[in-house]
Amino acid sequence: MKIEVPKRVKEIIETLQEHGYDAYAVGGCVRDSLLHSSPADWDITTSAKPMEVKSLFRRTVDTGLVHGTVTVMLGREGFEVTTYRIDGEYEDSRHPKEVVFTGELREDLRRRDFTINAMAYNDREGLVDAFGGIRDLEQGIIRCVGDPYERFTEDALRILRAVRFAAQLGFSIEERTKKAAQELAPTLAKISAERIATELTKLLVSKNPHLLKTAWEAGITKVVLPEFDAMMETPQNTPHHCLSVGEHTLKSLEYVDADKILRFIMLLHDTGKPASRTTDDNGRDHFKGHSTGSEKTARNVLRRLKLDNDTIQKVTKLVYWHDYRPEPNAKAVRRALNKVGEDLFPLLLKVQYADTMAQSEYRREEKLERIRKVEEIYRGVLERKECVSVKTLAVNGRDLIEAGMKPGPEIGGMLNRLLEEVLEEPEINEKGRLMGIVERELGRG
Repeated sequence: MKIEVPKRVKEIIETLQEHGYDAYAVGGCVRDSLLHSSPADWDITTSAKPMEVKSLFRRTVDTGLVHGTVTVMLGREGFEVTTYRIDGEYEDSRHPKEVVFTGELREDLRRRDFTINAMAYNDREGLVDAFGGIRDLEQGIIRCVGDPYERFTEDALRILRAVRFAAQLGFSIEERTKKAAQELAPTLAKISAERIATELTKLLVSKNPHLLKTAWEAGITKVVLPEFDAMMETPQNTPHHCLSVGEHTLKSLEYVDADKILRFIMLLHDTGKPASRTTDDNGRDHFKGHSTGSEKTARNVLRRLKLDNDTIQKVTKLVYWHDYRPEPNAKAVRRALNKVGEDLFPLLLKVQYADTMAQSEYRREEKLERIRKVEEIYRGVLERKECVSVKTLAVNGRDLIEAGMKPGPEIGGMLNRLLEEVLEEPEINEKGRLMGIVERELGRG
């Protein structure tokens, strides 16, 4: 079986081989190549010790010498080269007490998480598949190497990684691996928020984000995202819905692009519903004010996961506005653009489309038609370059000061007063007309 190895990866492998060491491309790059997908990274494993690797290449970076990893720099590219190793006993579901280097490739592959990630390749010896990785790739199965209880005890994050790989590849999780994941899910509490966030993000932007349900079934979300469990337990007895809050959320994920911001918005847009649910005398559920609760919960979740501030700001803002549905007329759309923001408004339309498609069919066409009309009007507003914010007013603070206003909060108040006029009548966004309004407001007109 032939794999096309990049020139620079081949150069590193051949350099190591020429000096009497074994060397292979290993792990995800081999898996992706066999799946006819372009690997994001190429990792190399070798029998050479770290200092021996360093001696063979002109430029190296000590990425993790204690774990046997050296990054070899060729041009501007870096390639991780790691010595075959055996991990000692684990004491915290994350770090081994010790790392022992070994001269045996099979021993190194044995410590890896899943069979599909435990294959190695070089042109001289071909594919090394000691644990049935090819078979599991062909059958679409995520299976731990050896005993899943041992693999998950070594690093609890592997429990979430199993679901993530299933979502990315469209695979199923082998039964014994799934059983071990369920039993050991509580140990995920020992894993850092950053590592959890990385795996959760990869799951969400995968081809199968709805497989978050697998994480729920395994008890994983109970540990890393308990807000989702609350949604799964919250029914929606209303004509607009036919699913629980959680099931609706899962379905909505499939109707937006595989984009980090959009997928997190859909994941969190209804997190305020469990706490806001009320039921009237007719047995109908209501979720008044849930957008405000959802924004607060979303902010707490994203901060807990230690996501970046830009993501937090965009996601929480659109979670707050997700249920705001402007009428399909130019005035309403301009006001919506002002409230939501010109950069986020197109995302709001995508969010509302996904939200609608994940609801019942009750008045669906009517809802979709409103979205289509609003989008059409929005594009018209853009084409006509109509003003929807203070920054695109035909006057600014300096103009007002030159007209005799004193610097201070009154300046901002006047600009907002002018913007209100312009949102109603965009054609008056001309300096002369706006300054005329200012003169009248100052009692000079």
